[in-house]
Amino acid sequence: MRIAVLGAGSWGTALAMQAARLHEDVLLWARAPTQAALLESRRENARYLPGVHFPENLRILSDRETALRDRDLVLVAVPTGGFRETLHWVSEYIDPEQRVAWATKGLEKSTGAWLHEVLAEELPGQPPALLSGPSFAGEVARNQPTALTAAATNADALERVVRAFHGRAMRVYRNSDVLGVELGGALKNVLAIAAGISDGAGFGANARAALITRGLAELQRLGAAVGASPQTLTGLSGLGDLVLTCTDDQSRNRRLGLYLGQGFDLDTALARIGQAVEGAETARVAVAKASAAGVEMPICAEVYAVLYEDRPVREAVRRLLERDPVAE
Repeated sequence: MRIAVLGAGSWGTALAMQAARLHEDVLLWARAPTQAALLESRRENARYLPGVHFPENLRILSDRETALRDRDLVLVAVPTGGFRETLHWVSEYIDPEQRVAWATKGLEKSTGAWLHEVLAEELPGQPPALLSGPSFAGEVARNQPTALTAAATNADALERVVRAFHGRAMRVYRNSDVLGVELGGALKNVLAIAAGISDGAGFGANARAALITRGLAELQRLGAAVGASPQTLTGLSGLGDLVLTCTDDQSRNRRLGLYLGQGFDLDTALARIGQAVEGAETARVAVAKASAAGVEMPICAEVYAVLYEDRPVREAVRRLLERDPVAE
């Protein structure tokens, strides 16, 4: 296969490396020519994945038209803030026989749209397809065992995503529930912030287990309201990704929560991480989605209040604990 990965952050770089282990003709697109030249000369992404060298056949470039020419699959792996813009310029060069998928996790901040809705607006006729699941870029880049989910409603698009990345240390499962895979990948980031806040404040393992379990219940309630499959949300892209991001400090969302739980303000916490933290923006949209669907998501609501309403961490925990008792 001829594959282009758009976005030379940690996740895009790692996925491009995985594709290059399996296929001869793989390109990694970087936005800035200076960044592309640096990556090409050093043969590593020293900023995000230091010490991990690129496969010899992986090419890095910044020219848009060249990056998209004759590609069987174009995988978008940029932060949600750049997702629409990227699809917009992709539409100038893509042809109907090519397939576009994404590995971005989140929702559009300005509109609250699911990413498949953004795709439909910017690339009408292009079937939605995405890659998601429990995965840290550093482990994928180092060729450590990983299992992911590819979701698409179109059989050809689904097979292209699976073929592009399935092999060696990576196993890719098929799923037709695009919305469910999107939902799990986006909202688990908010719940990972909650778990980080709890651990940063020193609340212990009991609290973390409760947050993960009740967080899954929130995913399932919203999923039921919008038509996602319950099975998807207990699979790799739901429960699997939730457990990973809530329990390991490689997660930027969990680290953000840790800093907040330790008493740092949001701006300081984000500056210390130094990369996009999708859950911080998704928290805004999650609260709006829950309200529109008539669904209670109290953990997500308290994360939003800590992030944007200056609610003290201990006050947020007290509010969660003092909710009326209900059946599990």
